[in-house]
Amino acid sequence: MPSRPSQPQRAENDGTTPAKKTAPADGLFKAVSSSRVSQLIVEQIKLLLKEQRLQPGDRLPSERELCVQFGVSRVTVREALRSLEASGLVEIRVGARGGAFVTAPSSQRVGEGLADLLSLSPLTAAEVTEARIVFELGIVPLVVERATDEDIESLRALCEEHAEAVKQGVYDMEMSADFHTRVAACTHNTAIEMLVQSFHGPLLMSLREAQSVEPQMGHQGSKEHRKFVDAVAARDVETATEIMRTHIRRTASRVKGGSAK
Repeated sequence: MPSRPSQPQRAENDGTTPAKKTAPADGLFKAVSSSRVSQLIVEQIKLLLKEQRLQPGDRLPSERELCVQFGVSRVTVREALRSLEASGLVEIRVGARGGAFVTAPSSQRVGEGLADLLSLSPLTAAEVTEARIVFELGIVPLVVERATDEDIESLRALCEEHAEAVKQGVYDMEMSADFHTRVAACTHNTAIEMLVQSFHGPLLMSLREAQSVEPQMGHQGSKEHRKFVDAVAARDVETATEIMRTHIRRTASRVKGGSAK
């Protein structure tokens, strides 16, 4: 994103394009007073989003107007806007039609936030793999039901790439994690995609630990990936579930504290 100028520019309309709706300033925001004023501003704006008094696409009032409404300095307002931007709730645009615009948080951004929290948690590879058994087996019926022809072709193309990587001796756990992420996307459920994206780091950690026990890990797994896709294409929930169960439990048997029940 381009660097922002020190003095923000108000959005203008030259009459050639429709003007974005600017959230009304009067009465919308409340003056704040605290040692962490910027955080209180962030919380107010989040609440307005939750109450739908602010909508994606709305342009927030100018920094000067926000300063007046909140009763704080411009530095404090900018700090709050930076925090909202980092959270993916506000987009800062520069230029004649620039300003702070409300955005809808994407599944990727939310997933990244959850991933940050998970990365700070003392998760073990065994715990991660146990969670995968519950989660990935649970979504198989949705994958089988909802995967489109395009989804299936994409998964098959991925399996071809991975089979070639195995032949070349360059198959790695990133590829395995990518396959499982793509499978979850076939549910076409935003919440599931958020969870899977947030789980990418722990998933990769557990796969790498398993690979340290079995360096050839992935050779059998890549074949099972292909069989799983065939079962999805055949709309066979039972077979797809059994393949995924065998697949993940073998990984579980290779991580510390895991078992192949």
